[in-house]
Order: sequence, then C-alpha cells, then structure tokens
Amino acid sequence: MIFNRRIIAAAALSMTVTGCTATDPNMGNSVRQTMAAQIVNPDPDYQGQPQTTAGTQAATAVERYRTGTVKKPDRVRTTTGTSGAGSSGSPQ
Repeated sequence: MIFNRRIIAAAALSMTVTGCTATDPNMGNSVRQTMAAQIVNPDPDYQGQPQTTAGTQAATAVERYRTGTVKKPDRVRTTTGTSGAGSSGSPQ
C-alpha cells in the first residue's frame, strides 16, 4: 500500500512539474534577436566602389606613431551657436 502511494505521489508530482516547462515556440526570441543585432555581417555588401587605402600613407602613419610625432586630428565642430539654458526669443 505504501508503495502504491509513493507511485501515485511521484506521478502527480511529475505531472505538476511538466506543467511548468515552456511550450511556447517563441521562447528565447529576444535573446536571439539581441545576439543577431550585435554580430557583424561577415560578408557585407558595400554600395559603389570598395574603399581603398594607400600603403605609403599607412606606413608613414605607423612610423609617426612609433617615433611619437603623431599629427593632431583636425577639430570637428558638432554644434554651432552658444550654449545656455533657455531662450528669451530675442537675438543675442
């Protein structure tokens, strides 16, 4: 009798545990989509002509780096005007 109760209890427990398993076929799509967004295309399709580099320019850049005479990059302005909090509508 005790053996039958154990079998029945084990069967009932196994049915409740299997009710918790994921049966949704879309389970994990967010993880797969995030991984795909972070992976670089191994065979990119560039529009137009492929970019080319000059070996002499690269060699001189490496030499300047090794000797410590690197050219400073041009300053790039990303905004124009003045900074401030708010505007009164009148020109400055």
